[in-house]
Amino acid sequence: MASENAFSDGCAWVEGEYVPISEARVPILDTGFVRSDLTYDVAAVWRGRFFRLDDHLDRLWRGCERLRMTPPATREEVRAIMIETVRRSGLQDAYVEVVVTRGVPGAGERDPRRLTPRLYAYAIPYVWLVNPDMQDQGGADIIVARTTRRIPPGAVDPTVKNFHWGDLVRGLYEAYDRGAWLPVLTDGDGLVTEGPGFNVFALVDGALKTPERGVLLGITRKTAMEIAESLDVPVHVGDLPVSDLYRAEEIFLTSTAGGVMPVASLDGVPVGDSKVGSLTSRIRDRYWDLHSDPALSFAVDYGEASDRVGTASVRSTV
Repeated sequence: MASENAFSDGCAWVEGEYVPISEARVPILDTGFVRSDLTYDVAAVWRGRFFRLDDHLDRLWRGCERLRMTPPATREEVRAIMIETVRRSGLQDAYVEVVVTRGVPGAGERDPRRLTPRLYAYAIPYVWLVNPDMQDQGGADIIVARTTRRIPPGAVDPTVKNFHWGDLVRGLYEAYDRGAWLPVLTDGDGLVTEGPGFNVFALVDGALKTPERGVLLGITRKTAMEIAESLDVPVHVGDLPVSDLYRAEEIFLTSTAGGVMPVASLDGVPVGDSKVGSLTSRIRDRYWDLHSDPALSFAVDYGEASDRVGTASVRSTV
């Protein structure tokens, strides 16, 4: 009788070994933990297929370059590790994260140039920022944060995916206090930036608008823009004043964790008729259809999922 798969709740790759997600640990002195000195990326597996994995790896490598870190494994090795965490877990719908940290300093060491970067990766069941039931019922209730502004790009580069979430978590609590699900943060000068883990789109005067500055260049954002353009919908990437958000016909959010997510209300006021907008619906449906497109996705070869904690077939210098 086959034993239960030890990785069924998730599989992690830590210091050269694949371990069940419940056993994954990060050294307490790792600068990724103590200083948020890292970058990371998250790809999705949907119905057994990785979606736009190479785009996510491109962004990870750009982030490492901007942080002046050299990943401790080749791109091909990282790709193989991510795929293997999914294969071992057996998860058909998965949230797959890879993290590169500056590393663990020696005693008293404070010069980041002397550290050796470390790599971590894991696959867990797919994560929804806005669950499907909420999306089908019209979408999320959001607010424009009043007391919290986004960290300015001159302080923390938002195009490098990071764990600097102090402002975003503060914004979440503001949303909860005001009876909403998610916050949208501004730059402090009346322009929309992004929210905790998502980009923002607004349909205004027949054109789809999304911020250009102060935001992560999301892969789902990119996909949504490509779909809109294929539908002959004008897409404007630039300044998005908060005033435009308030008069939008439709608003939706984009993230690997949830896809294209409609918004039902803004600051307690319905957006449109509080139902999923026509354009949002078309972009959302097309987005999920593309997950089976061989030009943008590929199937994971699960083989026989292992139930053993094993050593990675590909090792990095960690």
